[in-house]
Amino acid sequence: MHFLDLILKKRNGSSLTTEEIRYFVTNYVAGNIPDYQMAALLMAIWFVGMDERETADLTFAMRDSGEIIDLSDIPGVIVDKHSTGGVADTTSLITTPIVAACGAKVAKISGRGLGHTGGTIDKLESIPGFSTDIEMSRFRQIVADCGISIIGQTQNLVPADKLLYALRDTTGTVDNISLISSSIMSKKLASGSEAIVLDVKTGNGAFMKNRDEAEALARAMVSIGKAAGKDVLALVTDMNQPLGNAVGNALEVREAIDILQGDHQGNLLDVSTELAVRMILLAGVADDETTARSNVAAALQSGKALDRLAAMIEAHGGDPEVCRDTSRLPAADKVISIRSGAAGYVTGMAANEIGMAAMLLGAGRARKSDTIDPAVGLWMKKRIGDYVDKGDELAVFHVSDTSRLEEAESRFLRAITLGQEPPGKMPLIYAIISCP
Repeated sequence: MHFLDLILKKRNGSSLTTEEIRYFVTNYVAGNIPDYQMAALLMAIWFVGMDERETADLTFAMRDSGEIIDLSDIPGVIVDKHSTGGVADTTSLITTPIVAACGAKVAKISGRGLGHTGGTIDKLESIPGFSTDIEMSRFRQIVADCGISIIGQTQNLVPADKLLYALRDTTGTVDNISLISSSIMSKKLASGSEAIVLDVKTGNGAFMKNRDEAEALARAMVSIGKAAGKDVLALVTDMNQPLGNAVGNALEVREAIDILQGDHQGNLLDVSTELAVRMILLAGVADDETTARSNVAAALQSGKALDRLAAMIEAHGGDPEVCRDTSRLPAADKVISIRSGAAGYVTGMAANEIGMAAMLLGAGRARKSDTIDPAVGLWMKKRIGDYVDKGDELAVFHVSDTSRLEEAESRFLRAITLGQEPPGKMPLIYAIISCP
């Protein structure tokens, strides 16, 4: 088999066979295919696309390129969740302890963030002492004992994705549904869970900017899950404003704890609740949706969900007392009010620009080598639909390094649109997509 033939075949619009896909993935990981040739194939795939079978075959070949975690010795159905990412998207820290408190088990392997704020791993590591780098045997034990564990991706898990994504990122081939879905699902399938709930974001703060693209991605990932024999369901949710109020790592942990303590309502809680309901149903610990919703509400009201989070934090070496006293989390040197220069209704928010303002304060990474300050970020004080007077507080910035404060404030203020008429109510959940 000659790799050039595969490039030409795909460029000319033909489908690659299962054997051809496995050949190029295996040999690229082994170092037998140079980057320039793989980049040519990725560009051909970007232009021509892959059909459903090809996409599944690519996912399985990537999954099989490294370690596949076996969680079969843990009793019960192991369930996982994944979000395609957005701004103030802290659902994992809320949903997973709720699900564990309802009797299911969550084994989650998450990543670090590259962009406006950190990923789930960065957020967890803002908790004093919390370690996401633990042995696989300890990971299994924590899942069995606590019902929940979240760790960072191991070096041996899906090495094909690490290599291919790095090349896609430098060759303009990231935004292809087959390549996106195979990247996400290869990691999920290698992580050992039997059921997976996906949160596919759409809007100005999401990777998929419009609903049609988001639903297409959701259907592709659900189809891959079905082909792999997994129970997979996807929600398509809104990201036209930050999901929560906190943007920044320790701040997002604080907001998650506030919600689990019952001290906060809003879109972040609503989406987290919906994800938890779907995870509980897939795990088989509730017979119907009504029961699942009742169980979720009880887990929150009783404090059992908060207790599950505290237990996981302690099992990972962190300080569980942050769940009672969030002042134990890292704090910035200064808190600065950002005020409106005009009056009107908040009619729009450029969520991604708000995230970039937080990154300028030090809450995210522009490059993988950048260091995140876990204490900094911003806390939104207004949402779309709220009325503000001139001089009203729109947000507070938590700042330690003021060198880019002016730029961050300017970017944030440009992201807020005011109007004289209240906007229409936007849907929070656009669609729920499951295996047919």
